[in-house]
Amino acid sequence: MPVVLFTFGGRPFTVAEAAAVAAAVLALLLFLVLVTLVRQSRARAAAVAEEALRRDEMDRRLRELVRVQSETAGRVQSMTEILAQRQSELARAVSDRLDQTSHRLGETLSTAARATHESLTRIAERLVMVETAERTLGDLSAQVVSLRETLANKQARGAFGQARMEAIVSDGLPRGSFAFQYTLSNGKRPDCAIFLPGDARPLLIDSKFPLEAVTAFREAPSAEHRKAAGQRLRNDLLKHVYDVAERYFIPGETQDVALIFVPSESVYAEISEHFDGVVQEAYRQRVVLVSPSLLMLAVQVVQAIAKDARMREEADRVRAEVGALVEDVSRLRERVGDLAKHFAQVGDDVQRVIISADKIARRGLRLEQLDFDTPGPASSPPPSSPPPK
Repeated sequence: MPVVLFTFGGRPFTVAEAAAVAAAVLALLLFLVLVTLVRQSRARAAAVAEEALRRDEMDRRLRELVRVQSETAGRVQSMTEILAQRQSELARAVSDRLDQTSHRLGETLSTAARATHESLTRIAERLVMVETAERTLGDLSAQVVSLRETLANKQARGAFGQARMEAIVSDGLPRGSFAFQYTLSNGKRPDCAIFLPGDARPLLIDSKFPLEAVTAFREAPSAEHRKAAGQRLRNDLLKHVYDVAERYFIPGETQDVALIFVPSESVYAEISEHFDGVVQEAYRQRVVLVSPSLLMLAVQVVQAIAKDARMREEADRVRAEVGALVEDVSRLRERVGDLAKHFAQVGDDVQRVIISADKIARRGLRLEQLDFDTPGPASSPPPSSPPPK
């Protein structure tokens, strides 16, 4: 009777069945192992084949890499040689450029040095001129300060105007035609008297001008002060004009016109511009304000008048000299006529001498030719030609 080994699902299994099942399971396991081994062997073979392919590919790439490396090495060598050649050419070019640049730089530095030397020389000359100008300006400043101090003093200012007026008059007129500090019959002493030709009445000039009011008018700090200074200047000018008209007009002794000398062109221009009423009033009083240039013009007019007067004074003498010159010319004409007659007589005598010389020449020719029988063509002298008129 078979022995039941175990029961599974209500069915009893015996030892033989269990052994059969175990054998089947073992066979199945062996089959699975064999299948697994076959698969592993195939996979290993495939891996080996793939590894061989990889090695071949790696060898091919290494050979390609070696070829590329050799080509690259050749190219690098070629580029190295080309670079070395280019570097030498560049070095030569740079050397040439440096030489040219050094030469040009040397010429430029030499030119710049010469220009700098010339500039420094000119600067030194200009500095000398500046120093000279500075000294001149210093001297001029000292002179201006001295002039300002002089003009600040009334007496010194009067002396300055007097000196300038005397310089203009003495430079333009001859000696004897003017006098300074001339005394009139009324005891007044004008600064200058100019004597016109043919007229004993002198033309009087006064050089005392009220410059204090002009300075106050110029330096007025405000409009009110300027107006007050202008009124003061107007009053001073009119007073001075009236004083000159009262002191220096003497009928029959002085001219009907007197001059007031303004020692500054700018002051004269300012008076003419801002105080025309004073100038017109002075004209009505027969007093004329003159600047240095107008005084020089008046002196030149007086000089022309004096010249015309001297010419009129010398007119009689000139006429006498011209008459004597006409007489001399008449005598010269008579003597020239006599000389012409003498020349005519000399011409007639010369003509006769020429005729005689011709006769002598013809006789000598006949003697040379031994012609004694032929009478001379002119046995008698030809009539003499009339003397030239």
